[in-house]
Amino acid sequence: MNSATSRVAVVTGAASGIGLGVARRFAADGYRVALLDRNATGATAAASELRSSGATALGLGVDVADRASIAAGFEAVRSELGPVEILVTSAGIESFESILDITPESWDQIIAVNLTGTFACVQAALPDMLAARWGRIVTISSSSAQSGAPNMAHYAASKGGVIGLTKALAVELARKGITVNTIPPSLVDTPMARQAEAAGDFPGVDIVGPMVPLGRAGTPQDIAAACSFLCSDDGSYITGQIIGVNGGMYI
Repeated sequence: MNSATSRVAVVTGAASGIGLGVARRFAADGYRVALLDRNATGATAAASELRSSGATALGLGVDVADRASIAAGFEAVRSELGPVEILVTSAGIESFESILDITPESWDQIIAVNLTGTFACVQAALPDMLAARWGRIVTISSSSAQSGAPNMAHYAASKGGVIGLTKALAVELARKGITVNTIPPSLVDTPMARQAEAAGDFPGVDIVGPMVPLGRAGTPQDIAAACSFLCSDDGSYITGQIIGVNGGMYI
């Protein structure tokens, strides 16, 4: 196993938003970071930014809904950086449609990216962690899976699946030196949230933010800080947990 300061961390959905925040934090923590995103240009630009600050970073175009793309991406990570020891699955998409308007195609796409994509990335990373008998996995779910959300049945279902998957993995992998936890964010100020705001799908970050018990929207850095702890040696006795980083929006 590598020393703590040179562990290899893979972050999906890392071109923007929560994933980018996590990648930046991991780089600051001294990890070698692989930024995976279907937006290859964004991923490589973000990795270049991290390298300019002295980090070891690799940006790759990977579509988590495509198993061949995942396999190629993880092989590139191993070749360039080494065995994978930390995985944060932040890649995800959302959609706002009433239950009767959700088409089979829309349902399948949300599940393919958010749930199956999470599973496939974990499956791709696990051989390295099992060989090292050390690993950290953090999935990014959603508070919508805990409280429900209107016009998001497919999204809430996919993220509920991520929570169930996380617990199952935690139990199965506990004796292998691998912890698996999930963070279900609530309102976080990300490009995806701003896009939903612009489309009129929810009132807006600046309107809803003050309604959060702590008085503001979350930031990618808030989620990243929790990931940093869970993936450190200090997080070694935490597994199978839902770590709410939500400003008190869901308790």
